[in-house]
Amino acid sequence: MDSSRPAGSVLDLATPPERDGTGSAEPGRRQVLGLDGLRGLAALYVVLFHCWLYTFPGYPNSSAPRWLDGLMFGRLAVVFFLVLSGFSLAISPARHGWRSGGVGQFLRRRAWRILPPYWAALILSLLVSWYAVPASHFGPPTGMTVLVYGFVAQDMVTAPTPNGAFWSIGVESELYLLFPLLLFVRRRWGAAILALCVTLPVVVGGLMAAGASPVEGDNWLAPHLAPVFAAGVIGAGIISASDKVRRLPWGWLAVLAALPVLALGAVQGSVWTVNHYFWTDLAIAPAMTMLLAAVATGQPAFLVRLLTTRPVRRLGDFSYSLYLIHLPIVLTVIRRVAPHFVSPGLPTFGFTLALGLPVSLCGAWLFSKIFEIPFKRNRSWKSLVARGTDSAVINQRSRWTSRRRE
Repeated sequence: MDSSRPAGSVLDLATPPERDGTGSAEPGRRQVLGLDGLRGLAALYVVLFHCWLYTFPGYPNSSAPRWLDGLMFGRLAVVFFLVLSGFSLAISPARHGWRSGGVGQFLRRRAWRILPPYWAALILSLLVSWYAVPASHFGPPTGMTVLVYGFVAQDMVTAPTPNGAFWSIGVESELYLLFPLLLFVRRRWGAAILALCVTLPVVVGGLMAAGASPVEGDNWLAPHLAPVFAAGVIGAGIISASDKVRRLPWGWLAVLAALPVLALGAVQGSVWTVNHYFWTDLAIAPAMTMLLAAVATGQPAFLVRLLTTRPVRRLGDFSYSLYLIHLPIVLTVIRRVAPHFVSPGLPTFGFTLALGLPVSLCGAWLFSKIFEIPFKRNRSWKSLVARGTDSAVINQRSRWTSRRRE
């Protein structure tokens, strides 16, 4: 099992305009303030998790100082991102009778939004893995790696990974195929039946495992994580709920829902929590859903103000790119650069934060400008080429005008 697999995924990292049922930005539509800020902060946590994970060996019995234990729960980030993904994608359907506007259109636009930056990051990750530092204990990437990860089939087929964060991209790709069915069940039979249909098989399967504690491998995680994605879909109902429901103290309800999970983790310890992620994922998803409901209804106000500050929003804008490319950078710093300057352990961790974190942020910002933002702003190759042509013409006219003035 890849040691990087507990990391969270920045799976559906959208632009500030609200997503429609296809996940595309719809200018002029009402935005749900704060969601992009949540994406950005969660993506930043994933980077810190990987800095911690690869600096201190022995996960989950890490050699890191105990006061850094708060950085070891990268896996819970994937749960949050899946909940957030389901919530974001379901906002527009929730406002329109839980209809997505067409399965084919939805899948095409999801592919357009997710795949181009993913493929660019795949090429970058392959080059780093081949020529700088392998990303997997299975060894450097192979031809099978290129095939499996190129087709985003890593949750179904095992191959040496070029980037340990990519596992969750495969999971979400499978959940996209499930999304139209989730909307159908929600529209036809309601939220309770949807939750039951998705969660009951997972719970039964978990209880039937040895010691009621399933051991996860590197693949086939989508069936287990489908309930947390569905929780986000259900939570999006807050968008079209009555004023009475929207005025509920969702922030406090989120805290109350999280307390039993946090208390159990505190009593049993962090290692026990990591070894029981199967159940922890399911238990924490309702609290995460309520948190999103709270932010969507503007509460608590101080949190929404924080999430909508310019630095946090800007971080959210390129958080998908940050997730895609940060790990090769972090690994290179830890395994190729740091040994020349600092000793292992805490000095390496500090060195990685000082160098790897800012390089990851700056690199992700630049990467997003080239490989992500153009696909956010344009819905087809025709539109993309036309915008590029228009920009070139405008630049040429600007230069020509400047020369005439001179």
